[in-house]
Amino acid sequence: MPAVKIKICGLRRMHDIEYANMLMPDYIGFILAEGFMRSITAEDAAEFAERLDSGIKRTGVFVNQPEEIVAGFVNNGIIQCVQLHGNEDNAYISRLRQITSNGCDIIKAARIRDCRDIATAAGYKCDYLLLDAGTGAQAGGNGMEFDWSLVKNINKPFFLAGGISASNARRAIEITHPYALDASSGMETDGYKDFGKMKEFIDTVRSLE
Repeated sequence: MPAVKIKICGLRRMHDIEYANMLMPDYIGFILAEGFMRSITAEDAAEFAERLDSGIKRTGVFVNQPEEIVAGFVNNGIIQCVQLHGNEDNAYISRLRQITSNGCDIIKAARIRDCRDIATAAGYKCDYLLLDAGTGAQAGGNGMEFDWSLVKNINKPFFLAGGISASNARRAIEITHPYALDASSGMETDGYKDFGKMKEFIDTVRSLE
């Protein structure tokens, strides 16, 4: 079985970038939609991107934003992957591909409550899916698991999110066989990224390879 990739989402301080450079997850995520606890500005994202190790893929998380805004982050080299966390449909994805000159991977998030949500997710024309809990106040980053037994017959590689941490990483992998695990709130103490929790999580996942 290929090694499970690791994504740490919601980096918002230079300390977080330093932690990532020491621990080297495969992906990190910047929240580039306004109004969320972990949102950052375009200026911060550009600065963080410069400081981040080039071996880590930079992902921008967007929620129902115009394609031109999303493409700007890609075309300016700030991010390499786009994560769509709103109501974006296949027409949106197609338009976004047409205006991203540098090319990028597109990750489409789906909030999973029942098997119908899995079926809907299977229809997205993205490169990767991100399966997250269907409950919670925000579009992701709520720290809540969903019923992982629903994850069946997925037709493309997917990131598994929703309350992921060192304590449930093994179970998540054994049940769902994801392409990657995506952790955010489980990597924090008092709302900020915690180096110890990040290290424990990454060490745990890589020990299963």
